[in-house]
Amino acid sequence: MRITAIQMSPGADRAANIALADALIAQAVAADRPDMIVLPEVWSCLGGNRAAKFAAADTIPADIEALAPGSAAHFLRATARRHGIFIHGGSIVEADPTAAPDRVFNTTLAFAPDGALLARYRKIHMFDITTPDGTGYRESALFAAGDQVVTYLAGDLRVGCAICYDLRFPALFTALRAAGAELIMLPSAFTLQTGKDHWEPLLRARAIETQCWLAAPATIGRHDGPRGEPRLTWGHSMIIDPWGDIVAHCSDGPGFTTARIDRGLTARLRRDMPVMQHRRPLPAEDHPA
Repeated sequence: MRITAIQMSPGADRAANIALADALIAQAVAADRPDMIVLPEVWSCLGGNRAAKFAAADTIPADIEALAPGSAAHFLRATARRHGIFIHGGSIVEADPTAAPDRVFNTTLAFAPDGALLARYRKIHMFDITTPDGTGYRESALFAAGDQVVTYLAGDLRVGCAICYDLRFPALFTALRAAGAELIMLPSAFTLQTGKDHWEPLLRARAIETQCWLAAPATIGRHDGPRGEPRLTWGHSMIIDPWGDIVAHCSDGPGFTTARIDRGLTARLRRDMPVMQHRRPLPAEDHPA
């Protein structure tokens, strides 16, 4: 299977972002003929204030045929059908008033070539940190956390779902491997401050320890924060094999990169170094008062 990771420089304008994604996907399909395309984190609405996020949020109906025209989710499904490929939709902003009346979700949707919805994953780990330059991020003030480990089949390839900050929590990746994943998707909007030092080492570590392929499409460049302040994301989208080698990498700026997923390599590595069989139960964590 050939996988293409799309790198974008989106802002808060959903229509403009959809147009950019559409153009990049068309270029990638024409140039590299992938079987699957994966987009970055919150590619449809990066930046902006709380009101902008809620305005751009999609509601996912029980009947997938009823997706609202003009929504990011509708675009993803239509694109999968138009090009006859799998679409792992990075992540979009999802509204679900029943589950979170005052917040939204950071949600991955994956579609089959016929438009069937294969998976919905809500980001588990919230990015509530202060970067070295003093910029504060409080994702949990706007986004509710998911609580499900999600995989799906793309043909006969088991794909695991993670988003951005999830990268720093190896237990999730171990759970995805235990669920049968051979490829893990990590759409991201990694900050420039953290990305320049941690992006590549963490990606390679997760690939090595799980013996999975990792596809990590990312946003790059400047966008406006909730108060109009400039924020920068790192980019450097890449695809990494189960040995930890970077087999495809994006240059600076919007673009795409493609690699073939060699399942034979995965099988050989897992046979010769059966790390999952060597895992031992650990004592329960001690939580002092």
